[in-house]
Amino acid sequence: MNKSEIIRYLILRSIGNFLVLFAIFGVLATFGPAAYYEISFKIVQARGVHYRVYEPKDTTSPLGEILKQQKIGSVKVYSGGFADVLAGPKEQILIPNDTSFDILIPKLGANAKVFPNVDASDENQFLPVLKQGVAHAKGTVFPGMKGNIYLFAHSTDNFWDVGRYNAIFYLLKDLLPGDDVVIFFQNKRYNYVVTGSKTVDPSDVSYIVNAQNQKSETLILQTCWPPGTTWKRWLVFAKPK
Repeated sequence: MNKSEIIRYLILRSIGNFLVLFAIFGVLATFGPAAYYEISFKIVQARGVHYRVYEPKDTTSPLGEILKQQKIGSVKVYSGGFADVLAGPKEQILIPNDTSFDILIPKLGANAKVFPNVDASDENQFLPVLKQGVAHAKGTVFPGMKGNIYLFAHSTDNFWDVGRYNAIFYLLKDLLPGDDVVIFFQNKRYNYVVTGSKTVDPSDVSYIVNAQNQKSETLILQTCWPPGTTWKRWLVFAKPK
């Protein structure tokens, strides 16, 4: 093998190694966050950890006063860290991040601030919001009103952006009829129970467009499906308890 062939071989091998590493990075970037939440959830189930939502006696108390209570008896306030998943108490408390608008899902240990009136058709508006929490779709109703309350999280078109966006709804697929969802809105607690779920096309915006034309109150939670893609939308439906 002469010098030119050796150089060509080294170049081709370098390109091949780069492509392999790039492919591995793509897979990790796309499905890494989903895997983290999935593994954490399985550990929680195996350990028998139970989450409950803390509601102060006076729900109009400032959030700061609630957060001052770091422990209630022998029950630990859930911090959301992986240490709590691995070795935390069997019963942990979820405290709302912001009682003006917050969603908590005890089964999943999920707790996120909700940002109201976000245009679900405008990426420039909803993508920055999804880096911080959950979005409430503009045009849909609020807790306590008849119609659809539409909340969505984790939506991105580029695999390299997946890890940057809120992944709090990755585990919505694990919610079953009968599971609880708690919403805090304007310092008041609203309790819902899951009734079912379904997948829809990204172009299906009927639950948003017709949100105010309903005779009863329905909470709808949306995430991308499968995790790490934007091929479909996974919807979870819940009714007031």
